[in-house]
Amino acid sequence: MLISCPHCGPRDLAEFSYQGDATRTRPEPASTDTKAWHDYVYTRPNPAGPHHEYWQHAGGCRAHLLIVRDTLSHEIHSVALARSANASGARA
Repeated sequence: MLISCPHCGPRDLAEFSYQGDATRTRPEPASTDTKAWHDYVYTRPNPAGPHHEYWQHAGGCRAHLLIVRDTLSHEIHSVALARSANASGARA
């Protein structure tokens, strides 16, 4: 699988590390809602189809990326720098 880093261009998957689901919303840090914290820490969805994920180009420029990847075919639909994608509200 190739991931096209915005800084480095197309690179092999081996240069990247998965950082997690980009669709999750963290509870407020001061929250005492144990169910919300339990769901945030332990409950993981298993979507089929396009999914927003955080990745890091660990073996290259070290940029954090927001990638939309199809979980069935592993096709990469889009790659953006996580900082600029989040600033523009592109998160799912």
